[in-house]
Amino acid sequence: MKIGIISDTHGNLDGWRRAMDVALSDADVIIHCGDVLYHGPKFSPVEGYDPAALAAALNQCSVPLLIARGNADADVDQLVLDMPLQQPYLFAQIEGLRILATHGHLMALEQLLELCRKWRVDLLLSGHTHTPVISRHDDVIHINPGTPTYPSAAAGHSAVPTCAAFCQGRAVIYDLQSGTELQL
Repeated sequence: MKIGIISDTHGNLDGWRRAMDVALSDADVIIHCGDVLYHGPKFSPVEGYDPAALAAALNQCSVPLLIARGNADADVDQLVLDMPLQQPYLFAQIEGLRILATHGHLMALEQLLELCRKWRVDLLLSGHTHTPVISRHDDVIHINPGTPTYPSAAAGHSAVPTCAAFCQGRAVIYDLQSGTELQL
């Protein structure tokens, strides 16, 4: 079972397509951690910004897609998406793996980890920071896939567009420019 993980597409069709080409097209399910269509006031639209085309691509995606609602997602976005934007988090159990996905703007990591312990969650997925992360907290693996659109830094692993996957107990962050795995 391969779980594709993406966040913070912010209306960018090119970023979505790169993520699909590099890492997500062969996933069994894709979880989007929010900020799907709107670029927000902090960002200027970049090449590939086309929220209507991205919504159409998401609706036509052949891989099942689950979405946690982000802080830039609005009720109007739900009107053009066929799948629900789940808030304040998305909870799923896939082949015995318990997953909690959230955008990451409403609760601190410690609060989320407390919920994970309470609900015996195996995999915590979040976005919001645009910074890729893989970390272990006791029995919980935390993955932030970064962003395929607006990297958070000018240098280092946070400076490239990214997405992630979880397969057979292994978490991977993908550099969408080179198509290779990032070593965090």
